[in-house]
Amino acid sequence: MFTGLIREIATVKSYQNNRLAISSKYKPTLGDSIAINGVCLSVTKLTYNGFELELSDETRAIIDESKLSGKVHIEPAMMMGDRFEGHIVQGHVDCVGTIESINAKENSSDFIIKVEPKYIKYIVPKGSITIDGISLTVNDVYSDSFRLTIIPITLRDTLMGRYKKGTKVNIETDMFARYIDHILTHKNKNQSMSWNEIDAMQMSY
Repeated sequence: MFTGLIREIATVKSYQNNRLAISSKYKPTLGDSIAINGVCLSVTKLTYNGFELELSDETRAIIDESKLSGKVHIEPAMMMGDRFEGHIVQGHVDCVGTIESINAKENSSDFIIKVEPKYIKYIVPKGSITIDGISLTVNDVYSDSFRLTIIPITLRDTLMGRYKKGTKVNIETDMFARYIDHILTHKNKNQSMSWNEIDAMQMSY
């Protein structure tokens, strides 16, 4: 589990044959989970100035692979006892969105991000969303897009300050919205779900 608070902007050394090599100050241990631009991956190899990870075919089919180059956001998974500062992030990307517009204001910038309409039901006004691993709050939701207001410190300390119209972003929608939709969609009208069924559903995410 992650919080959506970026710990470092690292550099991709290479990405080929499903293997991603990262150069970073952060030093993980073998097998650690690390979110790379919002994608939860496991460390498979340690190097003198970073680490390597491996992507499954399923992950590659969902995410925007163009984001696995240049600079990337990284966040190590939470450890037991860590302070919980952001929101609950699983590192499971739901879809790729596209920035439609960026409107600079006096002390913030509004980002309008377009997604496939089927994902809108998981995006809640004033709820949480993760963009390339960054924990953010949704302001408005439309038929096929949503609006975020990004403050200067986020633009400065993440890669969002470099984004422009047409930039692709990895999106993880609200976990609880997905759970509720799953329960309501699969619930038998005449029978409540058992705790075993709910546990099995949660483990599938």
